[in-house]
Amino acid sequence: MAIKVKIFDEEHEKDLEESINAFLEKIDEKDLIDIKYQVSNFYDHRNQIYCYSAMIIYRDKKKDDD
Repeated sequence: MAIKVKIFDEEHEKDLEESINAFLEKIDEKDLIDIKYQVSNFYDHRNQIYCYSAMIIYRDKKKDDD
């Protein structure tokens, strides 16, 4: 069993929520280790742009490639 991460990056928080929920449906709850969440923003002279990201740390039950 290997420890892995899955990175998500979206421009809208609702899109991030949907992406994370879809991934979480694919793994067993007991294999979830942690979720790290971050929001960053910047200006491009006209608009304020947001970046919503998350990293899921989980146990992967697939056999390791040794």
